[in-house]
Amino acid sequence: MTEHETRPTSGREHAAGTTGREPAAGTTAREDAAGTTGGGAVPPAAGPDRQDDGAQVSTGSTGSTGSTTGSTGKDNGGVPEAAIPELVIISGMSGAGRSTAAKCLEDLGWFVVDNLPPALIPTMVELGARSQGNVARIAVVVDVRGRRFFDNLRESLADLDARGVTRRIVFLESSDEALVRRFESVRRPHPLQGDGRIVDGIAAERELLRELRGDADLVIDTSSLNVHELRAKMDAQFAGEEEPELRATVMSFGFKYGLPVDADLVADMRFLPNPHWVPELRPFTGLNEEVSAYVLNQPGAKEFLDRYAELLQLVAAGYRREGKRYVTIAVGCTGGKHRSVAMSEKLAARLAAEGVETVVVHRDMGRE
Repeated sequence: MTEHETRPTSGREHAAGTTGREPAAGTTAREDAAGTTGGGAVPPAAGPDRQDDGAQVSTGSTGSTGSTTGSTGKDNGGVPEAAIPELVIISGMSGAGRSTAAKCLEDLGWFVVDNLPPALIPTMVELGARSQGNVARIAVVVDVRGRRFFDNLRESLADLDARGVTRRIVFLESSDEALVRRFESVRRPHPLQGDGRIVDGIAAERELLRELRGDADLVIDTSSLNVHELRAKMDAQFAGEEEPELRATVMSFGFKYGLPVDADLVADMRFLPNPHWVPELRPFTGLNEEVSAYVLNQPGAKEFLDRYAELLQLVAAGYRREGKRYVTIAVGCTGGKHRSVAMSEKLAARLAAEGVETVVVHRDMGRE
């Protein structure tokens, strides 16, 4: 399993790189049994503890908690609008890490409800609003174990919007290959495979969740992440006390290893000469000053950096208007070792200087 490398850039924090990390943890074939756990204020319901999906993460910054409570001036059943809890809905593919993400939020003080029928989400929020501030942040895990209730999710989301509830959707994604490997490692069936194969269940679930994935505020691809790295990503997005306007992940990668599934924007650095063909630079990475200088001094490199940074300013303004709080910018070259790494570092520094909370991830550095 590939290890990611990270490097701090001015104006942001990073988790340590993952070199020499232990293998990804095994996964269970399904998430935890339904139940409710409280982020400290409410005792957790009884239920089995288990280790969730294997994953691999490289980086995370100490991010902020999230947006403030919504305010629309609508009647919320007699409950003051300031008391409306913040809501995060966690969903995604079975085996992709939903329980790990939920446990991370619980550790951060969120009140977590696992496998809540979607029709009951507005009721849960109303109960939180009546707690006189004791339940200020609620996270709900919604998945295909609640097949009979899943069709009600759209109506519940519309109800929450009408009440002025600030809510976000976190979607856990993973490749078919990684999911099959995880289910086989624990020798359990996929919840939707029936009499078919694991891949049949995965295909059915992916189709069922397609619309929800498109509506997600944050998509996390856990194909190459272990449990600890997934927690680092969740910490980067939800730890802290104040939410910045926009959070960005700048990820270098190698095209020969495939495009990042969770990328919102992709930049191709293969128009620049490859330091791989310079013998004295070949052993090093884009984190090396000489390699970085070589890449940035090539014709068109600095012009690209300037213009792409301007483009990101324009895109970021649009994301803010649309309420999008997270963006993943993928920067690729052939192997993800030299050009993409150097350019990602410079681009991340530009974003940080502009006040965007930025995390840099070098997905494929060290694979060669």
